[in-house]
Formats: sequence, structure tokens, C-alpha cells
Amino acid sequence: MPGFLSRLLGAAAPARAPVADMKSSRAGALLALHSIGLSRFTPRDNVELARHGYERNPIVYRCVRMVAEAAASIPWRAYSGREEVAGHPALALLARPNPCDAGPAFVEALVSNLLLFGNAYVEASLVDGAPRELYALRPDRVSVTPGRNGWPSAYEYTVAGDPIRYDIPREGVSPILHLKLFHPLDDHYGFAPLRAAQNALDAHNSAAAWNRALLDNAARPSGALVYTSPQGLSDEQFDRLKAELDENFSGARNAGRPLLLEGGLDWKALSLSPKDMDFIEAKASAAREIALAMGVPPMMLGLPCDNTRANFEEANRAFWRQTVIPLVARVQKSFAAWLRPAWGDFSLDYDVDRIDALAVERAQEWTRVGAATFLTDDEKREAVGYGKRATPG
Repeated sequence: MPGFLSRLLGAAAPARAPVADMKSSRAGALLALHSIGLSRFTPRDNVELARHGYERNPIVYRCVRMVAEAAASIPWRAYSGREEVAGHPALALLARPNPCDAGPAFVEALVSNLLLFGNAYVEASLVDGAPRELYALRPDRVSVTPGRNGWPSAYEYTVAGDPIRYDIPREGVSPILHLKLFHPLDDHYGFAPLRAAQNALDAHNSAAAWNRALLDNAARPSGALVYTSPQGLSDEQFDRLKAELDENFSGARNAGRPLLLEGGLDWKALSLSPKDMDFIEAKASAAREIALAMGVPPMMLGLPCDNTRANFEEANRAFWRQTVIPLVARVQKSFAAWLRPAWGDFSLDYDVDRIDALAVERAQEWTRVGAATFLTDDEKREAVGYGKRATPG
């Protein structure tokens, strides 16, 4: 007799492939099974921070997008010692990590997770001890299980209350790569840059909400209705007056509508300008603090500052040198150390000649090295990142 799933799908489930041939994500199957239900998330502060930051704040969204897209645009290279290996399997895997993602989208997801959560997790589908597919896991669904020695002994990926456990082997490639930023008070989880800007984020969101409320009320502060008659309003009169004001004179659609007052009522406008509250400067200051925590020069976000072309070019170079390249180098070294048990000793590096923002610096370096008469041609090539010239023959 066919089971419930067979009747639901209309066909018998296909026979499972041998374990050695399976490459699909174990977490992916869990997601597919629970896609019709409501997901339950692991309660963490970073979740709410990402929701109020990335989803609701344009400064955070743009900072994360800029850093992630820039990091994903850098070409990777593989080296064995000092020799470049053009067809290394790690490069092929990272160029197409799984059937759903291309290399840039995969790196973009990892860098975005690092910026928003301080952690990024990669699941490897292993065949004969070598990775065949890579998947970026959501950090808010991953938990670390410490071992007796204090180091992680396993990772659990939980969706809708159902966990999948990934044990960390003593040898070979681990099924999980954990990328994290330094956290001074946590042994197992990284520190999200957005948490350092939490006060600025709250201030910026509050300023935006205040501005929205101000626009909804005809772009001016509210006022007060003063009842000058010695006889006060009854409860019924007060409730009726309040309801009429809310219905006929509040909100953007009623902006500018004249207020008709009966005898004894007088309207007193309250004068409170954004300048009095230093609204504009407070919002700009909060935006600059957010950009500072995320490693993006405020000038590149269009924030008020000394916006000249020379300053913008210098800010762009600083963005790449101080934020993007160190982050990419961290990810590359972690990947190389993770994958060495499968493919032997190799290293990953970036192609600095393909970064347009650093073209001026690179040209100056070439000129300086080329003018060094005390260096041989092979030494000059190594100084700018190339190997020795191949010997004919």
C-alpha cells in the first residue's frame, strides 16, 4: 500500500542513490520538507538586528551590498608554492559551488552573513572525501556544539524544530566551514559589525520614523485645541471632538484642510522645527557612524562631507584596501586551510591587477619596480606578483 507521501506526490518515491554518490545538501532536504509550514528561527539578537538594519535601513543595506558585491567581483587564483595553478579543482568548485549558485552569488552571501551576523557557514557535500558541492547556510539556524576540549565538536542546522547534526571528524575535510569575525567575549560565535553601530542604527531609524510622522501630519508639528469657555467639555463631547479630529483633520490626505471651530474653541499651533531638534545633523551623524562600523567611507554613500573628485578617489581606494581586500583574504585563507586535506598543500589569492580601483597604485608600483636597476627581470616579476619567466625548451 502506498504511503502518505507517495499518494500526495502521485508517484512512488525513486530509489535512493548510494551514499557515496550523493552530493545534494542535507540541509536542503530539510528545507524542502518544511516549506509548507511556518519556520521557527533560533532566537538571537543578530536576527532582530539584521531585520531592523538590512531590511529597514537604507544605509545598512547599501553598505552590506557594496562590500559584498565588491568582494564577489575579485577573481581568485590558486597557487602551489609560488607557482600559479590555473586548473585547480578548488577554483572550479568555487566558480560553480552548487547547481543553484554561481561563484559571485555564493561569495556575496558569505560576506553578507559575516557583516550582518559575524558568522558565515559553508556546508560541503563530500564524495570520497573530496567536496563536490558547497552551500551557504543561514547563520541564525546554525548552533555550535562544543567538545570536551572547548573546540567545536559538531554543528547543528535547525529548521522548524528538526535539527541536522554535522560531526567534525578528526581527519579529512570537515562538512562545515565556520567563518567568523573576532568576538572578545564569545569562544564560538563571531561579532557582527552592525552590533557596534546599534545605537546609531536606532537613532537613524527613529529619525526616519519621526520624519514620516511629520509628513503625515502636513509637515508641521501638531497643535493644541484650547477650550476657553469656563464650562468644561463633557466626556461625550470630548470623545466626539477627538474622533472628528482623527477622521477629518489628521493624516497626509487631510493636509491643509481648514479647521472649523465652534464657540469656545481656539487652535494654538506648536512651533517646533527640525532645526530646533537638530534633526538633519543627528540623522547624518548616525548614518556616518553606521558607515564607519561597516567599513564604508561616508562619501561613497552620498552623505554630507567634503565631496570632491580627488577625495572620492582616495575614499574608494581606502574602501578597497581597508575593507574589501582584508575580508576577501580572510575568506580565501579559511577556504584553503579547510580544503587542503582533499587537495594537498595549496593557497588561494586574489588578482590585484583586475581591481580597477587600485589601477593607479598598481601602475605606480610597476614603475617603481621597473626602475630598480639592482633587480633582475625574474626578481621584478616576483615583486609584482608573477612567477619566473618560463624557460623555452
